[in-house]
Amino acid sequence: MAKQCFYDVLGVEKTAGIADIKSAYRRLAKQYHPDRNPGDHDCEVRFKEVNEAYDVLKDDDKRAAYDRFGHAAFEQGGNGAAGGFDFSSNFADVFDDLFGEFMGGTRRQSGPRRGANLQFNLEISLEDAYHGKRATIKVPSTAACEACHGSGAKPGTKPTTCSTCNGHGKIRQSQGFFTIERTCPVCMGNGQVIGDPCPDCSGHGLVRKEKTLDVEIPKGVEDGTRIRLADEGEAGPRGGPSGDLYIFLSVKPHPLFRRDGPHVQCRVPISMVTAALGGQIEIPTLDGGRARLTIPEGTQTGRQFRLAGKGMPVLRSRSHGDMLVQTFVETPVKLTKKQKELIAEFAKLEGDDTNPESSGFFKKVKELWDGLKE
Repeated sequence: MAKQCFYDVLGVEKTAGIADIKSAYRRLAKQYHPDRNPGDHDCEVRFKEVNEAYDVLKDDDKRAAYDRFGHAAFEQGGNGAAGGFDFSSNFADVFDDLFGEFMGGTRRQSGPRRGANLQFNLEISLEDAYHGKRATIKVPSTAACEACHGSGAKPGTKPTTCSTCNGHGKIRQSQGFFTIERTCPVCMGNGQVIGDPCPDCSGHGLVRKEKTLDVEIPKGVEDGTRIRLADEGEAGPRGGPSGDLYIFLSVKPHPLFRRDGPHVQCRVPISMVTAALGGQIEIPTLDGGRARLTIPEGTQTGRQFRLAGKGMPVLRSRSHGDMLVQTFVETPVKLTKKQKELIAEFAKLEGDDTNPESSGFFKKVKELWDGLKE
């Protein structure tokens, strides 16, 4: 039976990059791994094919030879793998994924490790998002223990190399066809053991500490914007680098304005008189100023006016969005007797031209009713 194309085995295009090839291998290796499919011969065969294909395509020289000569490049006398593949090196690529699921955890590396990333939620006002601001925050975190300088050992002593794993942090076990690595149970993957722990940090090398940080919030940020502060996360164990701090911004609802991308919407009430006769009104803007808006006579509820450049700043840009003002006509309430008399007098003078919308609507209603009677 002819061997299947290595690209087809992994389900990738011939132009695929190494990241795509590696991702496809990890997914398939987990899917067909014998530990997941005990006693399934077809899965075992497929697992070997996936490893063989990945062994060739992950190597630039082998891949170039395969692209030129196909499987012949790796048959006897060829310059490739001479009928075999390096399964152990492939298995290391997928080891973290497999044992994160099979053993309920992830593999730990010996030596210094990077500290954990932290998340901080910060609520700001719409005005803060408009102007930008400098905020001071307090973040619970960890720092290297000053007494032991992060080693975890009592001052004057040092950690010693783990005799079980010889400092590697992991041990190997052979199980038939497979060689399995697992975290050293003595040093828990650290590669070192602490005989006399530091009393200040109980041997952890880290202590809890609250950080005070200044955060620059740029103009134009939106709800959900993420700001990354490099190396401001938790300190790394055993002198490892610190993680990062991610600040997630949320913008509080505003009593007058509603944001729509770079634009700002504002719903403004106008009196019946202003709507009928026209006039001018003043409305606030997010920059702290005022804008004068001319209302033409006969303005109806829902009419929208645009104030160019009065919206939100566009992030990392000098441009601004617009302010969209939508009017609604307010019906007067708590009228005096005189006001009611004047409105009643006005009603006697109304005609179809005065209220074209309502006149047109009820005309259509009358035609509909007349049609139903027939």
